[in-house]
Amino acid sequence: MRETVIVEAVRTAVGKRNGGLSGMHAADLSAVVLNELLERAGVGPEIVDDVIWGCVSQVGDQSSNIGRYAVLAAGWPETIPGTTVNRACGSSQQALDFAVQGVMSGQQDVVVAGGVEVMSRVPLGSARATGMPYGPKVLARYDDFSFNQGLSAEMIAKKWGFSRTQLDDYSAQSHERAAAAQDANAFTEQIVPVFVEDGGIVNADEGIRRGTSVEKLAGLKPAFAEDGVIHAGNSSQISDGAAALLVMTSEMALNLGLTPIVRYRAGAVTGADPVLMLTGPIPATEKVLTKAGVALSEVGAFEVNEAFAPVPLAWIAETGADPRRVNPLGGAIALGHPLGGSGAVLMTRLVHHMRDNGLRYGLQTMCEGGGTANATLVELVN
Repeated sequence: MRETVIVEAVRTAVGKRNGGLSGMHAADLSAVVLNELLERAGVGPEIVDDVIWGCVSQVGDQSSNIGRYAVLAAGWPETIPGTTVNRACGSSQQALDFAVQGVMSGQQDVVVAGGVEVMSRVPLGSARATGMPYGPKVLARYDDFSFNQGLSAEMIAKKWGFSRTQLDDYSAQSHERAAAAQDANAFTEQIVPVFVEDGGIVNADEGIRRGTSVEKLAGLKPAFAEDGVIHAGNSSQISDGAAALLVMTSEMALNLGLTPIVRYRAGAVTGADPVLMLTGPIPATEKVLTKAGVALSEVGAFEVNEAFAPVPLAWIAETGADPRRVNPLGGAIALGHPLGGSGAVLMTRLVHHMRDNGLRYGLQTMCEGGGTANATLVELVN
């Protein structure tokens, strides 16, 4: 199998709901990162064999293969194809895995992976608004469970014994870390500014709430159960955003005079209990580390998507990972979760953080609706 690398990674700032990016069509927002990706690499689009794009709510503005229309919106040659992937919250992480598999196998040489979600324009749940996606046999198998992720997060908190105070403390930490990273310009290089219709510019993540504390979060009402512990403040934010990654062989990078950021070491996807739903990152992490032959202690940074605070906390409890290495720049509770774009956003944050701090290994994992999870391990190229 051919060695495969990521040579460039860019993202938009993550916009809050009805914030700075809310007026952008998903295809146009995707085009911004597609063009910036190649501009920074110094290559033309004609070398790209395919674009694999994650998107969850593929209705309305995001319907009809948004990956293809992103390519056309970017002004790239019509000969360049694009396709759209939906593995729930892990869609653009799966897009990366598919891109790597195409390059690694020799079927393709250069692939762009990434994703988008403009949740301000295509609200959460839009794809389910007119139907029941699960079917009677699935519902019968799981005792008519509603497959509500908030209820699943409540179950995880109860199973692992997390109190509301613990969850809120973790959430406040996410905002604190994200604010510190923003102040230290940790995100500046990876973010492409987006110029919006009113003449403004969006170039900083909008969801960070400075000064968030357990005391302030205590005033928020539970969102899913009357006596529950999950609320808006310890859940991921509804967001808008996009990100893109340039994938190719090491040989191609050398021929083009490009310096890779990381090499792809291993990827894994697994299924888990669809009722608990959000615990898949635990077995996915074990699976990917086993495939790569790398110990957990060797990994310098972990991106564990903060769909809800109990998710990374349960993951830390089960894996024994050093909490200081988990989401060191904050996560989706503070920085937002633009569904189909989040996998690529997290990987962009991770690889830049690895390069900035000389970390050899980085691991990313995402819980996903339906009880699946992706995990990806990358290695810094010196």
